[in-house]
Amino acid sequence: MMPELHFPWLEYSILTPALGSILVWWIGDRRSAQNWSIVVCAIALLFALGEWVDFSVLESYEAHDHWDFIAFLFKQDVFVIDELSAPLLPLGALIYLVTVLSTLRTKAGRFSFAWALASESILLATLSCRASWVLVGLLIAATIPPWIEMRRRGRCTRVYTIHMGLFSGLLLIGYSMFQLGRGSETLGLMSGAILSAATLLRSGIFPFHCWTTDLFEKATFGTAMLFLTPLTGAYAVMRLVLPIAPDWALHMIAIVSLFTAVYASGMALVQTEARRFFCYLLLSNASLVLVGLELVTPIGLAGALCVWLSVGLSLTGFGVTLRSIESRIGRVSLNDYHGLYQHMPRFAGFFLLTGLASIGFPGTIGFIAMELLVEGAVEVYPLIGSVVVIASALNGIAVLHAYFRIFTGRRPIAQISLQARFSERISILLLTVLIVGGGLVPGPSIASRYHAAIELGRHREVSESQDSSPLPSDVIKQP
Repeated sequence: MMPELHFPWLEYSILTPALGSILVWWIGDRRSAQNWSIVVCAIALLFALGEWVDFSVLESYEAHDHWDFIAFLFKQDVFVIDELSAPLLPLGALIYLVTVLSTLRTKAGRFSFAWALASESILLATLSCRASWVLVGLLIAATIPPWIEMRRRGRCTRVYTIHMGLFSGLLLIGYSMFQLGRGSETLGLMSGAILSAATLLRSGIFPFHCWTTDLFEKATFGTAMLFLTPLTGAYAVMRLVLPIAPDWALHMIAIVSLFTAVYASGMALVQTEARRFFCYLLLSNASLVLVGLELVTPIGLAGALCVWLSVGLSLTGFGVTLRSIESRIGRVSLNDYHGLYQHMPRFAGFFLLTGLASIGFPGTIGFIAMELLVEGAVEVYPLIGSVVVIASALNGIAVLHAYFRIFTGRRPIAQISLQARFSERISILLLTVLIVGGGLVPGPSIASRYHAAIELGRHREVSESQDSSPLPSDVIKQP
């Protein structure tokens, strides 16, 4: 029998931002709305951290909520926590908290706090969802808030609508075919291919990546960052594709992801606009995570899970920094030298720290994670490991290029102070502690992710040995 948590952490963490979005919706004052949003996000983060601690005490592979009311309604466990998703819930809640916390008044008028809280509720529900059809619905529902924001701003949504509509259609068709074709090898392969295409499209893998740059161009920086930084596409791959896809299909996905990582890193190096630069940097790192996830070796999978956490933390901080700079001087061009170091030294240091952490710089949380990813890639094919190193090197050059363009050069004359505000300093301090602390003491996170990789591989082997393929939602069971 599946163990249960000592408190309904999952349901409370999901309901808190959902109810908070309703409260914020009725608040007319933007300042009050932001303050309430910060409180709601902080409470959701506390519930997510409580879930992680409670789950660690159980020493089990998975657990469900205490007093699970939703499970009673659906007659099955809907929200279940396991070793894969346990740290992802606090990470997702933290991403929303620092984004809302670092939003200045110049951005508050365009950034919808109510829809941000609604998106957080959907994200936390997605990361803890066990029922596959509910997971499919949540993945589709998550695409709605960015579309609504772009429509409210009067921006063209054609590119985003086409790609997310295709994603939703492929997801529904692929999973329907899987359910109807259980026991049929042909339908199983077709459904696996369709689901793979859907998840790769959601992850922005080449050539289905143009919607990501379009989103960063037409939506607010905060909304675009919140939609992509949690790497929901990678989570969909783990839940819907990994349990049913054969090894050769996973290796093909890894090759496509590897090409995207190199392509996006090269594109980040030549961008002349900061938003597009950040978008390609994020796509490159997200593709590297997918490379490790599809290798299906313990070391490679553990490395990918660790890189997942490091990329989520580092690129969230990197995006927050760029967003704060943009809120002061407008859209940031990388054609000129802005010389902003003297005006914002904290942002300069944090920009460099988070950018280098995303590529695995020594002393940061991404260092050991990137080492494991490269080692796992070399086990499958040595050339893959070399290409991973090349992609990381190009990302590092792109980060330094952007740093020199933004913070060095002739010092401009500022009419007002450009220093970091108190709320921004809190966000910087919080992420810095996690990034540096995770690099100096990597043992606990590495051990947890390696154990999760071992269990995921074991359950995949069990599913492959069964005569009839199980549902993706039923693959992960207590050993």
